[in-house]
Amino acid sequence: MTSSPLPSTIASPVEHSLEIKKSVFLAHLEPVGSMEEADAVIAAIRKEHWDARHHCTALILGDNADRQRSNDDGEPAGTAGVPMLEVLRHRQVTDLVAVVTRWFGGTLLGAGGLVRAYGSAVSEALDRATVVERVPLTRCVMEVPHADAGRVLSFLHQWAGSHAAVLDEPTYVASAHLTVHASPEDVPVLQADVASLTQGAIAVVPGETSIVDRPVQAG
Repeated sequence: MTSSPLPSTIASPVEHSLEIKKSVFLAHLEPVGSMEEADAVIAAIRKEHWDARHHCTALILGDNADRQRSNDDGEPAGTAGVPMLEVLRHRQVTDLVAVVTRWFGGTLLGAGGLVRAYGSAVSEALDRATVVERVPLTRCVMEVPHADAGRVLSFLHQWAGSHAAVLDEPTYVASAHLTVHASPEDVPVLQADVASLTQGAIAVVPGETSIVDRPVQAG
């Protein structure tokens, strides 16, 4: 039985604005790891955009997206925070807070108009974000002599790209420490490929398997 994929998240904050009947809606999406971080983001936006009428919010937290909250912040009940939260649910994201700041333009939009405006602001902001998926990957470490580091690192960049692996930034001490996070089933392939590249001189040492953020593969 195949397990359900974990919810994804975004790599970094993103903003997107739209104007509807002279009302401006500014969506701010930011990855967060806790309610406290989310509250700090909301407070900072309220402070930065103190002149706006509403700061409506929605957030989802947890590996299984099991902590959720929304707030209409003075808009008619159910017309702002809830549609924002529904977009996050539908897009299957987590560890993310969305704040939509509204500057009122003088024209009432009605309940349906507000639902569409707040939902669209979040949806269009997500379209502009770099989405990362959460996947179980095995940490694989190599100690490489400095003289061979450039060649091995170049190979690992290509290997990671073709095997949907994640390559950490190298660290340089007495030797170069190179780390690749690969799917568990690909670890033997990585070991064999590195052994072939280096005539067996460099060993790939697998470690723990944990949840890693990986950019969503195109296509």
